[in-house]
Parts: sequence; structure tokens; C-alpha cells
Amino acid sequence: MSQKDPNPGFKPYVPASQKPPEFTWVAMVVGAVLAIVFGAANAYLGLIVGMTVSASIPAAVISMAVLRIILKRTSILENNIVQTITSTGESLAAGVIFTLPALFIWQLEPSLSTIAIIALAGGILGVVLMIPLRRALIVNEHKNLPYPEGTACAEVLQAGERGGQGAKLVFGGLGIGAAFKLLTDAVKAFPSSVEWEIYKFKNAAIGIDTLPALLGVGYIIGPRIAGIMFAGGVLGWLGIIPLISYIGGFTDATIYPGEVPIADMGFHQIWDNYLRYIGAGAVAFGGIIGLVKTLPTIASSFTGAMKGFSSAGEGEDLRTEKDIPVILIVILTVIFLAVLMFWPTINLGLIGSILLFIFGFFFVTVSARIVGIVGSSSNPVSGMTIGALIFISLVLSAVGQTGQAGMVTAIIIGSVVCIAAAIAGDTSQDLKTGFYVGATPKWQQIAQLYGVLITSIVIGFILILLDNAYGFGSAELPAPQAVLMSMIVDGIMNGDLPWNLIFIGAAAAATVELFGIGSLPFAVGLYLPIHMTSPIMVGGLIAGIIRRRTKNKEELKEKNERGILLASGYIAGEALMGVIVALAVTAGVVFPTDTFFGPIVSLIAFAIVAWYLFHVSNKGKVKQ
Repeated sequence: MSQKDPNPGFKPYVPASQKPPEFTWVAMVVGAVLAIVFGAANAYLGLIVGMTVSASIPAAVISMAVLRIILKRTSILENNIVQTITSTGESLAAGVIFTLPALFIWQLEPSLSTIAIIALAGGILGVVLMIPLRRALIVNEHKNLPYPEGTACAEVLQAGERGGQGAKLVFGGLGIGAAFKLLTDAVKAFPSSVEWEIYKFKNAAIGIDTLPALLGVGYIIGPRIAGIMFAGGVLGWLGIIPLISYIGGFTDATIYPGEVPIADMGFHQIWDNYLRYIGAGAVAFGGIIGLVKTLPTIASSFTGAMKGFSSAGEGEDLRTEKDIPVILIVILTVIFLAVLMFWPTINLGLIGSILLFIFGFFFVTVSARIVGIVGSSSNPVSGMTIGALIFISLVLSAVGQTGQAGMVTAIIIGSVVCIAAAIAGDTSQDLKTGFYVGATPKWQQIAQLYGVLITSIVIGFILILLDNAYGFGSAELPAPQAVLMSMIVDGIMNGDLPWNLIFIGAAAAATVELFGIGSLPFAVGLYLPIHMTSPIMVGGLIAGIIRRRTKNKEELKEKNERGILLASGYIAGEALMGVIVALAVTAGVVFPTDTFFGPIVSLIAFAIVAWYLFHVSNKGKVKQ
């Protein structure tokens, strides 16, 4: 039965009466490759700085270059399928790296099959629960829910003639990022990190990781967020670490959780033993307060989303209204809940499965709608997961599931919920893009499930490689969210957290929040070494200079697009080379330990990469 058109006058780019190529084998191959590339890039980036970037627009640009220019294929719907598969891969990677590294931190070494099943379960749950909501959120609420990333991606797809030049920027940045990582981490031509102690200021230090990926992150998030993150680093490394060093210098006692007297520690040891816990408390507060601030939106989102289930399956007369059958949704959901209940290395049991379904269902429906209002970048997935983990840990502890078994169950449930919420937000953005360009929802939903499958198979290899090469929770791979999740679960189950340090961090974040500043970026900056936030600040400053110098909005939009494409290439290139280096280390390749050149060469190389980002961004319009 068809319904009255809720959007009279709206016409998609490709009319429903036309059936151009859409879900083709070419789209499957290109989409799978890009899903793996950007999934690996997001995994690597998230484990370093605790944030990820959207791959939809870079994927759309690369897809247009490959399909239109190389293969001479002209279907916008085929391009849309490629970006749909790609963005699904990077979203699943984001959900995985926020939670599952906790198992490695506990030295449990989950198998590839275990990681794949958890990722697959969360991904499928995120996609299938969004399907009945599509008509309510994407179609009926078209005028009220803008879905900013989905709308922007549709604009890029419709301006397909830009693809060739834009793709050059992405691939150029990818080459620069990969070459820089190769020269620093493998060849050891020059160091990737430079630091200076401050004279007459004991254990105060400033440093910079001279990596293009962090520069790219700063450009993408902009000067304000980059500045807030850097402020957290300044407080930590020029305030809290010297303060701890000063006070601890008056005693030879060992102060928990440190294992040697503070008087014998340098600034890196103080960061590792004390500041990380303070930062974790700040991140926890920032995530929870972000969730609390969105509670009214969450409540209205859940109520509005529930109305979508009543209209599921209706209005399927047109190609642009056909969804995957509801019965398939039910079958897939039941199958994966059963697998999680009985799979030997997972074995959630009845209580765990009930908790998973309750939180998964709630946060998927919330995430699918809330990103339509605030966008995917502001979706409080980590806050949702923290809140869910606290409640889940308390329930499991109350019913006697404590110790290591209870901790593992809590993390697995939290992982599936986190992945499902991240995928649901991405799925809704992709469906919005499809709504604009005239895609067939059924093929997009199948593409999303395909992207989930491909990335779930690969993501375990990436986690194991990175853990073997660097170690989660190390200075090279801080994994802030995963460390925080492990701390919360461990603390509730075993009661051995240094809670005073956690609460001090929460108080610091609360102070920032009272100034009217979003505390989560500040908290992440407080947690991370200042070496990582300083190059992010440089990237933010470049974006800020471009904005101040450009008054025309259209020109600024074009400059910003160029910069984001190049910055995305920086991130993807460095991340991929990081994975390749990790693979080589795992295979037994021994790289040099000493660098050929010193910090000056590293700073000069970084300055050249930063100048190139500014130069490319400032050139203006992308050539047609």
C-alpha cells in the first residue's frame, strides 16, 4: 500500500522510473578495497588520537575518478554504492577500536574469529535495525533532519565532474603520508617525534610528533577544536606533570599507582603512571556529560524512531522505496544473538544477550536519528558506550558475573553496542545521500551489509598487527577510549582503580564545561601526550588562517574541500604504511633503531608538508 508523498515537489537526482547500474561487481570490488583502506586508516587514527574521520566524501571522490575516468562508467548510483560500502567499513572500524583493544590490554589475545564475529554482530545489528526506520527518518522527516554528512556527500556526487582533480589530491596526500611514515618508522631517516625540556622548569616539556596524519586531523577538525585539545595538553604537560613532580620530589615513598618514587620519574613516566588516569577521568566525564546534554534529543529521537517501525514495509511501489524484507531483518537479528549466546569464546549467556538487545536496540534507534540533527562527528557514541558499560558492569556484578569472565562479557556487550550505534549513524547518513541521488534503498542496505562483512574479516588482522608492533596503551598507540573502557570495567569488577586521579580529571573537565566549552576535546588533549596535540594544533591553525583570509563563502567552501581531500590522503597514507610496517615487524623484519638525521631534519620535513597543505588549500577552486 502506498502512502501520501510526505515531500511533495521533491525530485531525486535519478528519477525512480530510471534504472541505471547500481550494485555491480565493479562497485563491490572498488568498495571493498576502499573499505579496507579507510577502515585501516580509521583504526590506526582512532587508536592514536581517539577520534576518527568520515570517509564518505574522499571515497566518493576516489570512486568517481576510478569509475568515470579510468573505467568510463557514468552511473552516479554506482558511485553511491562505492561510498556506501567504504563509509560502512570506516564506521565499523571506529566502533571496534573504541572497545575491543581492552581485551588485548588485559592480555587475553582474542582470536581472529572472535573479533570477526563481534564486529559482524554489531555491524549487522546496526544496519538491520535501521532498515525499518528508513521511511520515518529519511523520507518523512526529510525537511526536519538534515543529516549534514549525507547531504554533503550527495552534493559531491552530483558534482561528479570534480572527481578527477579531487582524486589527485587524495592520492597525492596518500603518497606523502605513506612516504613520511616509511622514512620515520622503517628507514629511520629522521625521528618522528621531537621534544624539549623547559629550562628551570623540572619535568615540564613540549614536543611534537612530526606526522602528516596528525596535521590532517587538525585541518579537518578546525582551529577551535584543535585549540581546545591543545589546551588539555598544555595543562597536562606544563601544569599537572610538573606539579606532581614538585610535590612528589619531597618524599622517597612510592605512591600508587606508580611503582617507583616520583622523585625518580621523568615526565614520560609521570604521564604513564598518573596523568593518564587523570585524563581518563576527564574523558569519562566529557563523554557522559555529552550524553546528558543530548538526553532531550535522545528522548525525542527514540520516540520519533519508534514510529518508524509502524510504517516499515509500506510505500514500496517505487524503486526508490524498496527495502530489504522485514522477515530477513528478524532472521539476521535472531541468528547473531544466538551466535553471541553460544559461541565458545564469547558465550554471553541469557542475561548478557538480554542486556545486549536492550542497549543495542535503544542506542541504534537513538544514533540513527540523532546524527540527522547534530551530524556523525557529534554523535556521542563513546558517551553512550561508557554509560552502557557502567550499567552493564553493575548488573553483571550484581548477578555474580565478576572477575575476568564478567569483565570480558561486559566489554563484548559494550563492543557490539558501540559498533551497532556507529554503524546505525553511518547507515542513516548513507541512506540520506541515496535519498537525494535517487538510489534504491534495498541495494544500499545490501551494500552496507557487504561492507560490514568485508571489514569484519579484515579488522582482526589489523588489531593483532598493531598490538604486536606497538602495544595498545603504549605511547605510540595510546588507544584512549579502549583504555578508558578497560579501566571502567576493571574498576567496577575489581575495585582497584586510583579513583582520586579519575575524579581529579573529571573535575578538570567539569571546570572547562562550566566555561561553556565542550569538555570532550579538552579531555582527549589532557589524556594524550602533548606531542600528539601540537601537530593537530598546527593543522588547525592552517585551517584558521585560510578561513580568515577568505571572505567569499563559495571560495572558502572550495578551499576547504581541497584541504580536506589532501588531509584525508595524509591520514590514509600514513595509516596504511603504519599497518604495513606493523606487518613487517610481525613477520620478523628488524628495522634500524637509530636515525640517520636529527630533529632539525624532522622539523624541516614537517614544515614542508604543512606548507604544502596550506598552499593546496589556498589555491581556491577545484579545476573542472
